[in-house]
Amino acid sequence: MSNLVRKHYQCYPYPQYPLIASVRRCDTYALNLNALWCHFKGNLPPVSAKKILIAGCGTFAPYPCSVANPDSKITALDLSERSLRRARLHSFLHGCRNVVYQCGDLLDSSAASGEFGLIDCFGVLHHLDDPLSGLKSLEARLLDGGILRIMVYSRYARKEEESIRRALRLLGISKLSQARKLLAKAAAGSRLARYIAASYETDSGAGIADALLHPQVHTFRIDGLLDMIRQTGMEPLLFAHHGALEDLQEEIRRLRAFEKDRLSPGNFILYLGKNVVRPSESHKESMIMLNPCLATAVSRFALGTLHIPARTGISNPALGQSERRFLRRFITPVRRSELANDLTETVDVYKRALFLLEYAT
Repeated sequence: MSNLVRKHYQCYPYPQYPLIASVRRCDTYALNLNALWCHFKGNLPPVSAKKILIAGCGTFAPYPCSVANPDSKITALDLSERSLRRARLHSFLHGCRNVVYQCGDLLDSSAASGEFGLIDCFGVLHHLDDPLSGLKSLEARLLDGGILRIMVYSRYARKEEESIRRALRLLGISKLSQARKLLAKAAAGSRLARYIAASYETDSGAGIADALLHPQVHTFRIDGLLDMIRQTGMEPLLFAHHGALEDLQEEIRRLRAFEKDRLSPGNFILYLGKNVVRPSESHKESMIMLNPCLATAVSRFALGTLHIPARTGISNPALGQSERRFLRRFITPVRRSELANDLTETVDVYKRALFLLEYAT
């Protein structure tokens, strides 16, 4: 099946963003290796951990990852040579030079070999014949103590796409041109018309192909996903899809309640850890610093109120002049013991948002 998936992305590289599409560095804050290492482990990554793998990078992901981590070594792996060429060009045009590109299958241990402190596998495992084998393959590349982010399709978040995808297969429709003609004929007010209006994927040919014509798709219920994870040596750390609760067990219960009604708050985004020792309570001698991705965003020359999209489930605080002034204090790390008592609660709010990082000395 990997050959079919490779052929699919050779025909329809995804996503189909213009080469001039850019990201603000502040929007990449949740991809920053230092931020994730501090959040989940309570310390800064050692030199050996400053290697990142994007497993199934597509046409775009290396660019924002490089923006977030200009001092890390990034390996971008993908089945499709055409997707890699597009990803390389996009990164090059935006000045990103710390990415190595490899064409290969993540199930092949010789592809992107070595150990990585952070692996990002967003929207990939559900396109494998055997997602568990893919997850174990990623685990084998993950440094002891390392962090893996995955996104997989939720059974009920994907129910419209899967219904349409099955219908297209029954109709013998496998080409983008055929699918577009059918979508164009959707009757006003029909279920298909409502899907087209609601889905951003229908705005591009690559999006239609990825959502409706993909040759291999798995969807997960929450307990099936957790069971797959239990068959590895990794453990869940945090759900990061929109609206996810910070407490892992509470979020699992919330997801189960949704699924009883055949509903879902969205596809599953989840951080996993390999032998990750979670940080203990904050220590007075620990240091607090600004997420490096926010350095320009909190500049005194920035105007208006800054809204940074949520990337970890919880809503982010808006950053006006006073909030930016507060965060600027931490451009140079500050010892927790030096904070006034009335500031610790505010610091903890920004820590949960990954805007501030705390690490042991």
